[in-house]
Amino acid sequence: MAATMQEGQTTLEEVATFEHQVTGVTVTETGRLFVNFPRWSEDAPISVAELRGDGELVPYPDVRWNAWRNARKNQMTPHDHWVCVQSVVADGRGSLWVLDPAAPATSHLVPGGAKLVQIDLASDRVTRTIAFDESVAPEGSYLNDVRFSPDGRWAYLTDSGAVGALVVVDLERGRARRVLHRHPSTQPEKDVTVETDGKPLRRPDGRGAEFAADGIALARDGRHLYWQALTGRTCYRIETAALHDDSPDDAALADRVERYGQNGVSDGLWIDAGGRLYLTALQENAVKVRDLADGPDGAPRVLVQDERLRWPDTFSEGPDGTLYVTASHIMDMPWYVPGNPPQVRTTLFRLSPRAP
Repeated sequence: MAATMQEGQTTLEEVATFEHQVTGVTVTETGRLFVNFPRWSEDAPISVAELRGDGELVPYPDVRWNAWRNARKNQMTPHDHWVCVQSVVADGRGSLWVLDPAAPATSHLVPGGAKLVQIDLASDRVTRTIAFDESVAPEGSYLNDVRFSPDGRWAYLTDSGAVGALVVVDLERGRARRVLHRHPSTQPEKDVTVETDGKPLRRPDGRGAEFAADGIALARDGRHLYWQALTGRTCYRIETAALHDDSPDDAALADRVERYGQNGVSDGLWIDAGGRLYLTALQENAVKVRDLADGPDGAPRVLVQDERLRWPDTFSEGPDGTLYVTASHIMDMPWYVPGNPPQVRTTLFRLSPRAP
């Protein structure tokens, strides 16, 4: 498939390639660039790294935090090591946050490992760890991605594991709670089959790719949170004020959830300052965009389509407005292609220019 561009001839530019599976990317307000590599196989030597201008990957915040190995887990402390990092996000307020679901190979949780960690970018030191107990990250969970409110008070997470949910973290009080657990908006859609390379994506035992709430995006004014299940087509949103009130139960909260149109199968979401929602169209090796001002009836349109975008995964936006996206090649993993090596070559791209 040849590359195709729309929206003013957006091009896909390669920033870096990796010998291991990348998922998350983030760019700080000063232009520093970070990536993460989940421990989906034992071979991952680095979990979180700063990507320097010369392409060098520097373990972050240091080598010790990146020293976890499953084979030596009984000799290590999971609360101060990266166990299986899924997401890195700079908050624009001087901190890098690392989300560690602590479920190597997306399987069993390592007790005491699930956490959200704050790192001060000025000193490159961990300043805070918010640990998640079983009420927030139960067995079978896989905390996936995170967004932060503009005032820095709240964090919102998706759980794409066996039973989907959202997690709301009051950063001021260091308290987290699990919401919309088993709600239809956070679960895989029964009539959706993820397809790649023109055929259903399945493991050797016949299981399909079933991932719950995954992509998440926050409007720039912080008023609405958007999300969807990866194994799904429907986009949902809720007013964040409803999530800040910890008195309603899930039944009451469910009444506040709105369907917000159809995105198609997608992994990562991002909202820019112009109110455009970008989404990774993994079945089509593409990035799409839709205008949220068009309402639930607004349709995504192709921004860029390229055969190199094998499973476009996560977005980040640089201080100059450049949009970055990782291609994690999940369909090429030995999970789905027995005999493939655990080392999956993956890529970080930037889009230039973006949608006008």
